[in-house]
Amino acid sequence: MRPNLSKLSFAIMSAISLQVSMNVLAQESSDDAEASDNTEIIEVKGMRSSLTSALAEKREANNLVEVIQAIDIGKLPDQNLAEVLENVTGIQITREAGVGTGVQIRGTNANRTEINGVSTVGSGSGRGGIDFEDVSSAIISAVEVTKAPEAKTIEGSVGATINLRTIRPLQLNDRLLSVRVQGEDSSLSTDSVTPRISGAFGDNWELDNGKFGVVLSASYAEQDVTAFRPRADRDNLVSSDSGAASAQSFDFLPIQFLNQDYDNYEYETKNLAGTLEWAPDDNTRFYFDAVINDQERRQESSRVQASGVSSLNNISIPDAFETVNFGSLGGTDLGSIQAALTGIIPVDLADDDDDPNLRFSSDTNSRITKSEIFRLGGEWQTDKFSVEVEVSSSSSDSNTPSFNTTLNFINPNAPLDAGGGNDNSVPFAYDLSGGSLAFGVAFGAEYAPTVEQLLDPANVVLRDVNIGQDIAENTEDAFRVDVNYDISAYNINSIDFGYRYNKTSSLRDQVRSNVGLRSMDDSPRGNLFSDVLTAGPDNFNAADGRSLYVGDFLLINPEMVASDPDGVLSTLNAAIIAHGGSRSISSPSSQVSGFFDIEEETHALYAQANFEMGIVRGNFGVRYLETEVNSLGNSITEDADGNEIVEQVVSQGDYNFILPRFNIVADVHEDVVLRAGISKDIRRPDFDDLSTSVTFSTSPNPAVAIGNPGLEPEEVLSFDFSAEWYFAPASVLSAGIFYKKRKDLFVTQQSDPFEDPVTGYRDITGPDCEAGGIFNPIADINVFGPEAGVGVCVPISTVINDTGETTQKGIELAFQYDLSQFEEQLGWASGFGVLANYTKQEFSGGEAENSATSRASNVFAATTGVDGISVSAIQGLIDLSENAYNLTVYYEKYGLSARARYTWREAYRSTDFGSTSSFPWGFPVVQEDRGQLNASISYDVNENLNIGIEAVNLTESDVTQSCVNEGALLCFQGLTDRRITFGGSYRF
Repeated sequence: MRPNLSKLSFAIMSAISLQVSMNVLAQESSDDAEASDNTEIIEVKGMRSSLTSALAEKREANNLVEVIQAIDIGKLPDQNLAEVLENVTGIQITREAGVGTGVQIRGTNANRTEINGVSTVGSGSGRGGIDFEDVSSAIISAVEVTKAPEAKTIEGSVGATINLRTIRPLQLNDRLLSVRVQGEDSSLSTDSVTPRISGAFGDNWELDNGKFGVVLSASYAEQDVTAFRPRADRDNLVSSDSGAASAQSFDFLPIQFLNQDYDNYEYETKNLAGTLEWAPDDNTRFYFDAVINDQERRQESSRVQASGVSSLNNISIPDAFETVNFGSLGGTDLGSIQAALTGIIPVDLADDDDDPNLRFSSDTNSRITKSEIFRLGGEWQTDKFSVEVEVSSSSSDSNTPSFNTTLNFINPNAPLDAGGGNDNSVPFAYDLSGGSLAFGVAFGAEYAPTVEQLLDPANVVLRDVNIGQDIAENTEDAFRVDVNYDISAYNINSIDFGYRYNKTSSLRDQVRSNVGLRSMDDSPRGNLFSDVLTAGPDNFNAADGRSLYVGDFLLINPEMVASDPDGVLSTLNAAIIAHGGSRSISSPSSQVSGFFDIEEETHALYAQANFEMGIVRGNFGVRYLETEVNSLGNSITEDADGNEIVEQVVSQGDYNFILPRFNIVADVHEDVVLRAGISKDIRRPDFDDLSTSVTFSTSPNPAVAIGNPGLEPEEVLSFDFSAEWYFAPASVLSAGIFYKKRKDLFVTQQSDPFEDPVTGYRDITGPDCEAGGIFNPIADINVFGPEAGVGVCVPISTVINDTGETTQKGIELAFQYDLSQFEEQLGWASGFGVLANYTKQEFSGGEAENSATSRASNVFAATTGVDGISVSAIQGLIDLSENAYNLTVYYEKYGLSARARYTWREAYRSTDFGSTSSFPWGFPVVQEDRGQLNASISYDVNENLNIGIEAVNLTESDVTQSCVNEGALLCFQGLTDRRITFGGSYRF
C-alpha cells in the first residue's frame, strides 16, 4: 500500500527523522569537530561582481550548470524571469504580447522550475512548474540552470532544471535594507505609467542559543502590455477553369477570413519571500522558507472580424496578386501559386444576402492565481556525516473568470438576411502588401456604412455570450532525506544517498455558460443595452502606421464587465426580454465533460559517489523511481430516451525507471576545464494530455483536445561535452556539444473534418464525423454549412507517443570578456565588457506525421498537378530554432552602468496561431526569424542611491508567422510594444 501523507504528517515525519538522524550521528561527533565551510557570502553589487561570482560558481561545479546572479539586491539583469534566462547559452524564449512566458532549453519546453530546490507547480496543466510571469525577478538573488543532472537531481526534465534562489540570511555579512521604486510605460497602451515597488530586509544575530537570521523581500508590480495581431486566411482555391466570375487565367488563393485582434493585458503581481534560519551550534541548522505569489492577469481584448468573406470567393476579383512559393514538405515539392494581395470584397445580394459580414468581439478574461511554496527542514553535520531532512509543499490555485461577447453589425444600408439571420452584408477592402495584413470597411463601395452608423447602438445585435469561472488546483507535497558520508577512500571523497516521496495532484473544473443567438427574433438591438456599450480601441495603426483598419466600432464595455459582471449579465438578459427573445443567458455551471482530478505518488531513491583523482573530479550514481497514477474523470452517454448519463471513471497506472547519471570534470590546465556527462531522465505527460475530459468552443476553428490516458513518460538519454577556458578575470571562452536520444516523444496529432472543395461545407448532422474531426454541438456553423446555427464537425487533436526514436544534437558557444584589467592602458574605456553566445541545434527522426487538410490538399493538387495528392510531414520538435544567438555589450565605471543586449532566433514551428489552437493547412505554423533589442542604463548617485532606465524591445520588433513553410504564405502578425521602465533604488 502506498503512503498517503498529509502536510501535517510530512511535518511530523520531518521532525522525527531529523531528531533520529541527529541522535545517531551525534555518537560519531567529536567535541572539537569543525563544520565544513560551505557558506557563500551574499555580497553582490555591480555587473562585474555578479558576472565574476557566477563564473566562479560554474567553474567549481562538478556538473554542467549555468548561473546568473543579481547585479544588486533585487536586481537581476531583466525585469522578466524568462528574459533573464535568455542570457544563458542554449535558451530561447517565447512571448505573449511581448512578455516572456515560455522558456525553451536546448530546443524543448520540457524543463523543470524549482525555487530553493523545491519543485513548483504552475497555473496550468503542464509539468514545467510555476509560470515565469507570476514571479517577480525582484525577489530572486540568483538563477541556476542545470543542464547535466546528477543522481540527486529530481527527475522530470528533458532540457534542464531551473532553480530560482532567494537570499539566505546566515550568509549575510551586514544588515540588508533596500527599496526600489519604478514606473513602466508601454508605447501601445492607452493607460498611464504603471508602478513597480520592491524591497528587502535581512539580518542575522548571535544569540545565547545560537545564530538566528531572517530575510524578507517583497514586490508589487502593475504592468500594462498591448499587442496588435492581424490575421488573414488564404487557404482555399479559385481555379482557372472553375467558371467563377472571379476566375483568372491562373489559379489563385482568395481571401477566406480577416481578423483584427487587439490584445491588452493588465498584470497586478504581489510577491513575498521570507526565510528564517537558526543555527544552534556550528553543526546544526534549521530553516523555514515561504514564497507567496499572488497575480491577477486581466485580458481586455477586442476582435474585429470580416466573416463570411469566403462566400464571395467566386465574385470578388483581387486588384493585385503575389506569388507564394510553398517550398518542399515531407519530400514533396509543393510548387507555387498566386494569392490575393489587394482588393475589394463587395456586397453582391444576388449571390449572398448576408455575407460578408462584420463582427465585434470583446474578450474579458482574467487569471487570478495564488501560488505558495513552503519549505521546512534542518541539517546536521559532523566531520564525516551530514544529513538534511526537508518537507515542502507547493500549490497553485487559479480562477479564470471570463465574460466574452460578440456583436453582429447590422448594416442599415443593406437588406436584412431573408432567412431571418442576425447578420447582413458589409463591403471590405484589404491590403496584405508589405506584410501589413490590413483590412477595413470599403467606405467607397456600394452599401458601405458610415462611421456614424458603425457607432450607432441600434445597428448592432447581440450574437454570443460566453461566461466562465474555471477552476484549476495544482499541488505537490514532498518529503526528502539526503545524507552525505565522507569516506575519503579509493579516490572517492564522499557518497550521497537519499529518498524522496512526493504526491502531485491536478484538478480542473470547467464552470461555463454559452449562448449563441443566430436570429433577429432572438437577438436584441444594442439600443436596448446601450448602457454597457462603448467604442472599441481606435489606435490599431499605432504600431505600424497603417491607414487601412477598422477604427470605429462598438463593444460590450470590458471595464464594466470586469467590475460588475453580474450587472452586465442582468442588463443583457433584460434586453433579451424587452426584445421578446426566446433564449436567456444563464449563469455559469460546472461542465461535467471538462472535469478531471489526477493524482500521482512517486517514491525515489538515489545513490551517488563523488570522486577526485588528481586533475579529475566528478560523480556517478543512479536514481530509481516508482510512480502510481490515479485519474478521475466523467463518462457521458445517453439512454434510449436521449437523456444524459454521467458516470465517474477511475483509471490507474504505474511505472518505474532506473536513471543512471555520470559527470566528470578535468582541470587540465590552470585556466582550462573539460566536462563530460551522461544521464538518463524522463518527462511525464501533462495532466490534461492524460485526461479524457472534453472542452468545446463556440468557434468552429479551434481543435477539440482529447486526452490520452495511455501516454507513457518520455525517456531521454543525454550526452554532454564542453571545454571552458578562463583566460582572464571575469572572462571565459567555452564550447560544448550535446546529443540527446529521445524515446516516446510527445507529439500532437490533429484530425481535420472534411470540407467540400466546392462549397466548403462540413458535416453538420452529427453525432459522428465519419470523414474526420469531432462533432462540436455548441460550435457556430458559420460558413461551414448552408444555414446559420450551431453544431458542426471541427478538428480534433490528441497527444500521442511518437513510435520512432528521435535524436537531438547541438553546439553551444559562449564568450565573456571584461577590459577592467587594462585600466592603466585604457582608462575610461576599461569599463567595457562583452558577452556573446551562439547555439546551433538539429532534430531528426520520429514517425508521427501531420497531414494536409482537405482544403489544403485541394490547393496542393493545383500547385503540383497531382490529383488526389496526399501531403504529410513528420512534425518534428515544436519551438526548436536551429540557430540562435545573444550579444551583450556593457559598460561599468565611475558609477555608471549600461547594457545593451540583442537577441536573435531563427524561425521555428509553433502551435500558437493567433487566437486559435488549430493547425492551419494541417501543419504547425512557422514563426519567422526575429530579433529583439533591450537596453538599460543606471547611475550611482552615491553609495546608497541608484537611478536608472530600462527598455524592452527598443525597435518594436514584430512577430510574423507563415503557413505551410518558412517564408511561404504570411498569415499572422504580432505587433508588440516598446516598454520603458525608469526609477531608482536606495540601500540603507
